[in-house]
Amino acid sequence: MKIGIIGANGNAGKLILAEAVKRKHEVTTIVRDRSKVAESVDVIEKDIFDLQTEELAAFDVVVDAFGEWQNVLLHQTTLKQLADQLSGHHHTRLLVVGSAGSLYIDEAKSSRVIDDPNMPAEFKALATSMAKAFDALKIRTDVNWTYASPARLFVVDAPLTNRFTIVSNDRLTFNENGENTIGYADFAVAVVDEIETGDFIGKRFSVIAD
Repeated sequence: MKIGIIGANGNAGKLILAEAVKRKHEVTTIVRDRSKVAESVDVIEKDIFDLQTEELAAFDVVVDAFGEWQNVLLHQTTLKQLADQLSGHHHTRLLVVGSAGSLYIDEAKSSRVIDDPNMPAEFKALATSMAKAFDALKIRTDVNWTYASPARLFVVDAPLTNRFTIVSNDRLTFNENGENTIGYADFAVAVVDEIETGDFIGKRFSVIAD
């Protein structure tokens, strides 16, 4: 498959890139600085706002692994930009690496992770912006989207285990040990699995360690 990965030099993006290359997909990275790309793959060196429809629509799947901790509003504006550019181009899927912030924490689906008063303040602004970006995306029918949420505890240096569960109910779910966690490496495997299977078109899934 032809896969374009935005933010391929970030923590999640670089592992998704490596996993896709490992599986022999035709991968192009889309970054602002090509010198930061470790893999020997094709590169489009552009800002997200400079990408054109014809560039994005050339892929089977565009993975949005954009990350920004300072100007968190960019999570909303960049995702809207990508969705607008791919509007009507249903042959290209937009797979968004999101957050756990918009997952529901109650059966009635009235409260989300971002509504938890115990959520650390340093994460709340980012998670809230990403939740708003998802809210705007999930009502669109003109884009072939998928939203991938990691667990609430997203561990950068956790070892690859290949033992995880895919959750499809939009709720914060815990494993048998009462944990909601996933390592970046296992999350990357789950994302590339979804690229290949297309099980969650127009839907969100989350990933938790077994």
